[in-house]
Amino acid sequence: MTVIGAVDAQNLVDALGLGAIYGLMAVGIGLVFGVLRLVNFAYGQLIMAGAFTLAYASRAGWSTWQAILACFGVVIALSLVMEVTVFRPLRTRSPAVMLVATFAVSFLLQSIALLVVLKVQGQVGIPASTVAQLAQAVTIGGVDVRKVTIVALVVAIVALSGLALLLGKTTVGLQMRAAATDFTTARLLGVSANRVITLAVLLAGVIAAAVAVLLTASQSYVTSDFALHDMIIVLVGVVVGGIDRLWTATLGGFAIGFTRGVINGALPTDKSVYLPSALFALVILVLILRPAGLFAGGRSSVVDRV
Repeated sequence: MTVIGAVDAQNLVDALGLGAIYGLMAVGIGLVFGVLRLVNFAYGQLIMAGAFTLAYASRAGWSTWQAILACFGVVIALSLVMEVTVFRPLRTRSPAVMLVATFAVSFLLQSIALLVVLKVQGQVGIPASTVAQLAQAVTIGGVDVRKVTIVALVVAIVALSGLALLLGKTTVGLQMRAAATDFTTARLLGVSANRVITLAVLLAGVIAAAVAVLLTASQSYVTSDFALHDMIIVLVGVVVGGIDRLWTATLGGFAIGFTRGVINGALPTDKSVYLPSALFALVILVLILRPAGLFAGGRSSVVDRV
């Protein structure tokens, strides 16, 4: 029996789409880490909240654009609430305290989602058809390309380009870069900590909402652990890429998403259970050979750090 199948154009296109979504998630994680030096483990639950918003909007008969706007509103509001009620009061505490707090928020949101779904729906998940049209495929050059793949690539390119302009061409971007380099010194020079951190959390929330739309289009059944597994894999990718710099972290997220898509397509269906083992074995090998990160260079510039 052949264990590894052929990797064809269809498989590569699907892997590109998954890599783009994971790259976007890595950007959101990297933005918060760049300013707060905090890995936000509740980021996946923000995406889950957006997915549930889309699912309930679908049941309410809302139009696609109404549902997407509601998704963005809920995720951004939750992000800001998390910043004001959790991050800001604990900002002067040790990184370990803040890390544990994000775990607590993550499980709290997950538990609330499970209780609400079980109480209201009597089941563990809800189907979401609001953005189902994004799962439809168009044929390009003999290859079936799902619309969500095209949208994911476009959104990733636009988001990264916009972020590069923000960090490189605006005053607030300069402040974010300064805060990422040395937060204490930046505050002494007049940089508003609340303004910089709130902006980073806000941008990360916008990206989380976009990821929620893309993942919901790819996985139309929303449960309380929606995006949790994806979040863990992206975190691994961020570490592999180089967590200290936004662009290397983004490349790490894209790389692990693309690799996962390729390996998943190469493995026969009955062998897909070996995907996590193959993926994490590859990660261990990379970290042994490149402990600082696969894309980390010898020097960290101010721009790269954010």
